[in-house]
Order: sequence, then structure tokens, then C-alpha cells
Amino acid sequence: MPELENDVPEVARVASDLIRFDTSNYGGGRSNGEREAAEYVGAYLEGLGLATEYYEPIARRTNVCARVPGRNPDKPALILHGHLDVVPAVAEDWSVDPFAGEIRDGILWGRGAVDMKDMDAMILTAVADVLRAGEQPERDIIVTFFADEENGGVEGSALVVKDRAHWFRGATEAISEVGGYSIAVGDRRAYLLQVGEKALIWIKLIARGRAGHGSGLHPDNAVTRLAEAVAALGRTEWPVRLTDTTAALLNGLADITGDDAGDPDALALRTGAASSFIRSTLRTTTNPTGLTAGYKHNVIPDRAEALIDVRVLPGTEEAALADIRRIVGPDIEIEVVHTDIGLEVPFSGDLVDAMVAQLGRHDPGVPVVPYLMGGGTDNKALAGLGISGYGFAPLRLPADLDFTGMFHGVDERVPVDALEFGRRVLADLIRTY
Repeated sequence: MPELENDVPEVARVASDLIRFDTSNYGGGRSNGEREAAEYVGAYLEGLGLATEYYEPIARRTNVCARVPGRNPDKPALILHGHLDVVPAVAEDWSVDPFAGEIRDGILWGRGAVDMKDMDAMILTAVADVLRAGEQPERDIIVTFFADEENGGVEGSALVVKDRAHWFRGATEAISEVGGYSIAVGDRRAYLLQVGEKALIWIKLIARGRAGHGSGLHPDNAVTRLAEAVAALGRTEWPVRLTDTTAALLNGLADITGDDAGDPDALALRTGAASSFIRSTLRTTTNPTGLTAGYKHNVIPDRAEALIDVRVLPGTEEAALADIRRIVGPDIEIEVVHTDIGLEVPFSGDLVDAMVAQLGRHDPGVPVVPYLMGGGTDNKALAGLGISGYGFAPLRLPADLDFTGMFHGVDERVPVDALEFGRRVLADLIRTY
């Protein structure tokens, strides 16, 4: 295992340690499990003098929580939460061992460096900064790390909210991943603060036909029927449909660039490497992610299946499913495998003001704009308890780093100085908010 560079900050060491736990989550209940990573996190929190509580409703799917008492217990508590699982990584595709947690030339590499063991480490070390200085946060801080987020939280946050709701007693707001990071807008830097998430619908397309010999004339072929439906859906160009958040995002980008906000896609393209991520938030997306059919080269199967990851704007779920049924046609069955809600909260209020102020304090003069994330987080589960969730994992990033493109991608990496920036911002936020 590679040695870490000398003089590595604690936040990077903790992130590296977490990456070395292979917590790969394959979905559908198949996972390496989060237990060892949760025990590491729990031991770290206990080392700060905090009492921890674990919840493992399913073997090895471990969640952990601790409460940091605040100076003003009358104020609503704030949740800082992360997930400990990661999507799998194919080592042969990477430039480094994805589970070595290697730091090279000031960059931390590995699965989870972006999603989201970087933020896990920033949460832990920010809390440590405050407590080791003999200080208290302004209000109670509830630090929670969940299992199974990469499978929609079915075996993680959903069960915690159901069975351990008391963990979040007195909390009204939560902070987690996929927001607070910087992007390049033309030749300027800006920060995205996440105040919403698209709804999630995972569907399975099923085509049926007649089984037969692979050498025959066979118009009733399930694989052909499925392929046509998958191609039609995957190539659909969904129209732009703005929400309050995405309209505010575009207005913010227009202010930064001096461009007209009338062409959303053109304006989003001014964000360079982040543009694909941002353009996906302006519309429905339907991406094929898996195909299953057949069992022998010369046998035509009577059934073929495809997995489609559908993300829609909050409140448009039924309309999107109706459109999908029209696109794939009446011969294709649609099975809804898993759904989760969309979220959208105002880009206003005391917490938003505090997050924007801390970014301004640590990176003066750089604009902060709201955005609606195309994916989802465990904020969806917490919303069931009436808790408003935000994405705020603050990172000041190089303009040429395709940060958003590394979510679930190859060669995940994050600059160590960006982790240090995030630790400082979070520590000051919990000191003062």
C-alpha cells in the first residue's frame, strides 16, 4: 500500500483512511458493507469525547450517529451527514489502485474521493477543530453517517429514519454532499449551493417474444424489440423545464457572464466541465444502464430486459412515466423498481445566508448560485421527518478539474488543499450558525 506524503493534513489522512475501506455497494442488497468504516468513524468521534450510537438493521449495513451539544440548546439542531458506501470500481480502468487512498502531488485519489468520503472527512475534522479548541457549536450538531446511499438508502437512511428517528430530535435542517463546490464560469469562479434534488425513478423495460433457433427468420424477437425501445428512450431529447431553483441558477449565471438567460443550454455550456451536470438539471433524463437477455449464442430468448435510470423534476413523475410509455410503445412492459421523492427548498433563510457568508469569508468576492442536483442524497429520507436538506460540501477547485465528471467515474480525485478549504469553512459554519 502506498505511503502517504509527508505533512499531509488530518482531513486528507482521514479521507485516505476511509477510501481504504472497500465499501462497494453493488445495489439490490449486494454490498461489501460499511461496518469497518462506521467503526472507524465511531472511534474518531469517541476520541473527541462524544457518545456514539450504531444501528445495523441488516448485517454489515452499519449506520453511526453522535450529537455535539451546542451553546444554545433552544435553537433547532443541525444535521451534518454523509454516506460511507461507494459505487464499485473496476481496478483495471484506473490509473491507481482505487482503494489505496493514495496521495500524489497534492491530490487524493480513490473511489470515494469525490463521492463522498471527502465530505465525510471534512465533517469529522471540522467537528474536531471546534471541540479540540475547547469550543462548542452555536447549536446542537447531529453527526450521522449512513449505509446504502448508493442504492437509494433502502438499507440505510430509510431504515434509520423509520427506526431511529430520535437520533434527529430537534433538528430542522441538514447539510450533506454535492453542493458548495466551485465551478468555472467562463474565466470566473462561482460556487453552486444545492437546494434541491430531482426525483428518482428506476424502471425495468421488459420485452417478450417467441423463443427459437438463432439461424431462423424470426420477426418476433424480444431482443430486437427491447433494443428498439432502449434506443428510442435513450436518444430522446427531453425539453427544458425550469423550476424556481433552475430559473434562479440561470439568472445567476447570466449575471456572472453578461449573457442573456433566454437560452438555458447555451448559458449552461458557459460552465465548461460542469455543463453536462448542470444541463441535466434542466430536464428529465432517461439513461439506459443495464441489459439482460439470452443464455446461448444460437438461442433466441423469449424475454429481454433493460434497466433505465430516470431522473425527473419534482412533481413531474407521473407525466414522465406517461411519456416513457408512449416512447417505448405498447409492446414493452414497464416495471417500476424503485422511486424516491424530489426536493426543492428556497435559496433563502438563515442557514443559506450563513453558508453563503462562510464561502464569502474564505473566498471573498466569488458569487454563489443555487442549483437543483440531478442525482439524490440521503436528504430525501430526512425530508420524511420534515427536515430541509442542502448540499454543502465546500471545495475550492482548480478551473481545469472536471470534478462533476468524476462522480461514479474513473480516477476519482480531489486536491488536498480543497479538502482543507472545506474543513475550515464547515468548522466556521458550525461555530457560528
